[in-house]
Amino acid sequence: MSKRNSPEAKRAARERLKAERDRQTRRATIRRRLIVTGSAVAVLAGAGGIGMAVATMGGGDDDTDWGAVQSQVDNGGGGEFPTAAPDHASGEDGLTVRVGEEDAANTLTLYEDARCPACADFEQSLGTTVREGLENGDYAVEYVFGTFLDGNLGGSGSKNALGALGAALDISPEAFLDYHDALYSADFHPPESDDEFGDDERLIAIAQEVPELAGNQEFEDAVNEDTFAVWALQMSQKFQADPDVEGTPTLKFNGEVIERPASPEDFAAVIEANSVDEQPPAG
Repeated sequence: MSKRNSPEAKRAARERLKAERDRQTRRATIRRRLIVTGSAVAVLAGAGGIGMAVATMGGGDDDTDWGAVQSQVDNGGGGEFPTAAPDHASGEDGLTVRVGEEDAANTLTLYEDARCPACADFEQSLGTTVREGLENGDYAVEYVFGTFLDGNLGGSGSKNALGALGAALDISPEAFLDYHDALYSADFHPPESDDEFGDDERLIAIAQEVPELAGNQEFEDAVNEDTFAVWALQMSQKFQADPDVEGTPTLKFNGEVIERPASPEDFAAVIEANSVDEQPPAG
């Protein structure tokens, strides 16, 4: 057993985590009250301004017939849309997006929606820390994406961005990671009510910030031709099927849901408290 995984170290890490959780609980209570108040105001405003809300919510230019894609997924049969998973996806269903060392003993699983502002906040504050642990071999990272915000808010930005993420993964895991980070960055992530990611041209423009994707015709064709639209909705079904996930971002470490860390120090404490030294023996 390594020193950092000694019982004393884990106990101290858990104590630090508990103190931080208590602080976050108090903050979350205040935040929920503010959200409820804001939602009530939004509903009242919507009663007199639904037309304006619909007119300003868009911004996307997605000509994908997502209804037809969904029908093809529901029927489980052939159709006009390709059904292949991206290269570098894995698992029997082709819906496992896992990056990092293949034999990593620990796995961090992130459940996100491309339009989610809380996901953007998480990635902007802790994304670099997550990447450092990934690159150091502390864990592999598995991504599971939902598209529920399209249903809640209207539009197709979550689905469309997920298809584009599939196109990036098809190029390489590194292109996927860099494109993922760009989509959630402060420079490019829109407000959740703005369906900006529903615009293929916008998704391709953001990709120009990723070296492997800049001017990459294969990626652009996959985005424009809906190559991974079916895969995107299948991924969304995987997200919806997890009973442990009630919103985004949700984090699991080695299969167990963990509280969203508030700082790099808090994140390090969570990882230290829950890491294992090696994979258990097969069987």
